[in-house]
Amino acid sequence: MNEEAAWAVARSEILFRNPHIEVRDETVAVPGEDRPRHWTVVGRKKAVVVAPVTVEGRFVLIHQARIPVRRWLWEFPAGQVDETKTPSPEQLRETVLRELAEEAGYELASEEGLTYLGHYFPSQGFTDEENHLFVARPVRKNELGFQPERAEVISQHKEFTQDELRSMIADSTIQDANTLALFARMVAWGIAR
Repeated sequence: MNEEAAWAVARSEILFRNPHIEVRDETVAVPGEDRPRHWTVVGRKKAVVVAPVTVEGRFVLIHQARIPVRRWLWEFPAGQVDETKTPSPEQLRETVLRELAEEAGYELASEEGLTYLGHYFPSQGFTDEENHLFVARPVRKNELGFQPERAEVISQHKEFTQDELRSMIADSTIQDANTLALFARMVAWGIAR
């Protein structure tokens, strides 16, 4: 039996909705417990996070304004999958390629250059957000190049060596969960050290 199916939603009321999030007030029967739990849940579309790696082994990061935390952060490109609760592998791939081009100005140099590393929940205490992790290698700059006017709140992209990336993680220059999780998954898979 699907583990998720054992969690029975007794009541779910939408408190707020826009194209990016949905806030729900829910009552859920938790398996193994006698009484249901009352919770506020922020629903989000599934998303992808991609670590672009050049032929030279450099990691491409984007410098993005993150309004909720009032910071410019260096991070791997990421984005939501359009209009689906359970994306197909092809929808995930299309989203990775779109985000790689739009946010970083790069593209795959080889059709076989995309590796899926699973998914994770970035903030499971209040949201059902599920991010799918990918490594794209090798990548090259695309014909259009980086276009900050199309990338909304991204000021630039830059290539970093693995040692520079590790140093940025160690000194808390890298602070977003997506980049930290993807780097940890790459280390676990032996793709990075």
